[in-house]
Amino acid sequence: MTRRPPALLALLVLVLAALVAPLASAADTCAHRGTLDPMYCDENRDMVADPPKDPAKLVSPDPLVFTYAPVEDPAVYEGAWSDFLRHLEKVTGKRTRYFGLQNYAAQIEAMRSGRLHISGFSTGSLVYAVNLAGAVPMAIMRDARGASGYHLVVITQAKNDRIRSVADLKGKRVAHVSQTSSSGHQAPVYFFSRMGVVPGKDYQIVFSGKHDTSVLGVVNGDYDAAAVADTVLERMIARNVVKAGDVKVVYTSPVFPTAGFAYAHNLEPRLVEKIKEAFYSFSFEGTSVGKEFKGRTGFLPLQYARDWEAVLGILTANGVTFTRDSPEYKRLQKPARE
Repeated sequence: MTRRPPALLALLVLVLAALVAPLASAADTCAHRGTLDPMYCDENRDMVADPPKDPAKLVSPDPLVFTYAPVEDPAVYEGAWSDFLRHLEKVTGKRTRYFGLQNYAAQIEAMRSGRLHISGFSTGSLVYAVNLAGAVPMAIMRDARGASGYHLVVITQAKNDRIRSVADLKGKRVAHVSQTSSSGHQAPVYFFSRMGVVPGKDYQIVFSGKHDTSVLGVVNGDYDAAAVADTVLERMIARNVVKAGDVKVVYTSPVFPTAGFAYAHNLEPRLVEKIKEAFYSFSFEGTSVGKEFKGRTGFLPLQYARDWEAVLGILTANGVTFTRDSPEYKRLQKPARE
């Protein structure tokens, strides 16, 4: 048997140690990261990236680069956000630049690479931005009622005394919209199952195809109840398609937010506080933002784990993985529509 010279064995040991040491060091420096990409850490377990531990990795860029969830023509929103960007400049003392992007994945990759500092992400893409780009959610648009968004509601005929809660849906015939509908199917399956009522098992699901069809089906007695978006019901009542007195709501879900605003995790803490101040102090009334987003009045603080609970639960229940090579993420590379 050939014996290796002691010097060669010593060299091999040193090489192996050099390869293993960085891996062990990386593992030691992050006690918990949850579903976040290995680039980030979540030791306080709030589901978003912690600031870098090394102060040298904190940045205070000038200009601050901002964008909003991309549409087919990214230039559409550059003018819409002009008044807010001027306000942001005044509060932070930094210049700003609007960065038009073609799709959600490009938006996420721009923040991951450090080319984007503040962004409004769509409801679903925010989850990928948090996990893959170190985005830290901080704000959501508000309207006169509070956080801007919509709810899943369960409706039944106003005179139906047999259904007063989700528990009363057992054994009934309930309209869902379609298997791909968030508020019209995926959300009911997620929320009701957690409440001890499993759709398709504890009650019969009937797919109506459309929210308004579900509403009309309840009014006409075709279904015992229906799971629909409250915004659709409100519009039907406003157009006198149905009367408010025709139905009653027996369940209202937490709000489904429409967009979340986030900053890059490695911004200097003092700058982050100024950015938050700019968001929370900005009033939409009489501004370019208010003209574009009618009915919205300003921003509210966002708590990701709480405010995106429904979105996260639905995505997880449907087997979505938050990685750059997942089929779902690749779909975000297509041109976006609001």
